[in-house]
Amino acid sequence: MINVNRYLFLSLLSLVSLGTQAQYAGEAFRFSESNQTGTARFQGVGGNHAALGGDASNIYGNPAGLGFYNRSEFSISPAVSTLNTETDYIGTMRSENKGNFNIAQGSLIFTSQPSFQRKWKRSSFGLSFSRQQSLHTQFTYAGINDKSSFLDRVVEDANVNQYSIKNLEDDFDPGSNGSLPYAYSLPAAYYQLYLINPENSQTTVPNTWSALDANSAVDQLGVFKSEGASTQISLAYAGNYDDKLYVGGSVGLTRLRYNYNFYHDDLYLNSPDIVSNTKVDDLSVKGNGINLNMGIIYKLNPSFQLGGQVSSPTFSSVKETFNSYHGATFVDGMIADGEGNLFEPTYDYVDMAPNDFVYRITGPFKGSIGATYLVNRSGFVTGTIEYIGYAGMRTNTSYMNADRNNEFQSNTNSEIKNTYRNSVNVRLGGEYRVGVFRARAGIAYLADPYQNRNNGINREKIFGSLGVGVRKRSFFADLSGTVGSFKTAFTPYELNNPQNYYSASVKNTSMNFQLTMGVLFGE
Repeated sequence: MINVNRYLFLSLLSLVSLGTQAQYAGEAFRFSESNQTGTARFQGVGGNHAALGGDASNIYGNPAGLGFYNRSEFSISPAVSTLNTETDYIGTMRSENKGNFNIAQGSLIFTSQPSFQRKWKRSSFGLSFSRQQSLHTQFTYAGINDKSSFLDRVVEDANVNQYSIKNLEDDFDPGSNGSLPYAYSLPAAYYQLYLINPENSQTTVPNTWSALDANSAVDQLGVFKSEGASTQISLAYAGNYDDKLYVGGSVGLTRLRYNYNFYHDDLYLNSPDIVSNTKVDDLSVKGNGINLNMGIIYKLNPSFQLGGQVSSPTFSSVKETFNSYHGATFVDGMIADGEGNLFEPTYDYVDMAPNDFVYRITGPFKGSIGATYLVNRSGFVTGTIEYIGYAGMRTNTSYMNADRNNEFQSNTNSEIKNTYRNSVNVRLGGEYRVGVFRARAGIAYLADPYQNRNNGINREKIFGSLGVGVRKRSFFADLSGTVGSFKTAFTPYELNNPQNYYSASVKNTSMNFQLTMGVLFGE
């Protein structure tokens, strides 16, 4: 009987991993990671949101800042982002570049008429679309591996799960009436490709499996490409009490779209049997979520104000579809049977059965506090301290039976707890004003959210930004440029012994250029 759930856990959980985290713990983090967001004005001052008001970024940052508005506003922010990656894998360097045009935000704010007779002076309502995360990346790795190949991973899977020949035959559908053949487990696919062999010919008893070639070095090449974004539609409301206290709240409706393609090729060097073994993985993810946000800003005096906000976790429902293809080429297109007779393999590639999976992610709790000092009418200096509770992320599912649902939840949440830690980020920026012109600068430090520096990599992020702008009574335009630098790791496959496989270290340099244009209307 074909067992789809077995393939789900043995194959999906053994997909590409970043560092040593399990697949779904890594997905929870990827879709929850903090980055630099906002209009060009807020980007230019380092992404500060906590203690600044009067900007469309407040709708999804600190909503209390909407209380500073005294006129209605519409704004839009087109942006161009680029990412350069430099990869080191087994001493071989590769570099890639990827660009993306997007709409970073679009906002509409309505402000009420002033009330001079009451303490509550004004209120504002804001609606915005914002790009919270860019999930675009591309990198290539290559190097000669004399310790292992991906085939060794398949052999370990087959032996750990004590597959019999019959198990692997049952996990393969040869197709009929024009339908394609499908495998429902990785060992079943590689058994049909003649890349793994049983120790004996007994059909129903657990077998010991070995690779067709476990000794030859391989020239490995991999390409990882991803695209997508996490976007949010936010609705916010804020009030102004006596031009001193500003309070606000917002609800965010998130939309997640993410796709990746991962190609890995093992080119065997001097093998008597195998020329190459190739795998291609495709993952498509869609999701929707909701979060709540509350904020406050208080003016201690006309020159100094404090602010803070708290955000609930984003509660998301996610559906993914995974497809995988595995192929092999042999010396002279032939393979030898147990008696040394050469024959042409039945298959030169095998598709894995497509798999859908539905699960839920509870993102991290977030909060920030900040302060802004206004230098008369010449500008301001502002700073923010952010807290992000990555260790509190959670996943669960009801897609399978009760035991497997509990196993998924327990294993993934344990991996999150053991991999990630709560982090504190710091942002600092300022603006200088001369008439209608503005000049801005900022810096942001995002702490390493990993408990341990796997592969010796410090994953902290540093963003530096500059910006300029012009502001008139009914129109404004701002331009910002942000440069970020950070490191990640990529592991094509893992084995029981960490000494027998390699990870690629990836140096990432991101650049984002953003233009915000807006009009003010009403009195």
